[in-house]
Parts: sequence; structure tokens; C-alpha cells
Amino acid sequence: MPGPVFRYPHGYRYRRWSIGLLLPSLFLSSRYYYDDYVRLGIGAPPYGYRWVRYGPDLLLVRIRTRRVVDVIYGAFY
Repeated sequence: MPGPVFRYPHGYRYRRWSIGLLLPSLFLSSRYYYDDYVRLGIGAPPYGYRWVRYGPDLLLVRIRTRRVVDVIYGAFY
């Protein structure tokens, strides 16, 4: 499903994230949070977690640790 244009911050480019990796804290901000998860047919994140958009992918991240716990590759194409 197409989404709004995504612009990587300076010094970043596409990277294929996987479960267990730590997301840089730069991406834990409202600019990258994705709250329209119902539109994609996925559930709300549990308390303490956020869906984070990274390019065409959607990452479920535990905020306290910045750890990626789930990935939907190609959520935005």
C-alpha cells in the first residue's frame, strides 16, 4: 500500500532491519511513528511499543530498549 513520501535523515539510506537489532534513537520520534496501522490491517502495538516507518518497511520497536521485535517488509511500496 503506498504511503506518504519517506525521506531518510542525512547519513541514512535503506537498510533491511531484522528482529533483535537496535534502532537508532533518531527514529523514535513522532516523525517516524506510524499510527495508521488499522489502514494496513495490523494490530495496535502493545503498551511500550511503537510501529516505526523506515522507508518501505514497518518496524515494531520496544521503545525502552529500541529493539526491533517485528518487521513488515514492503508495507509501503
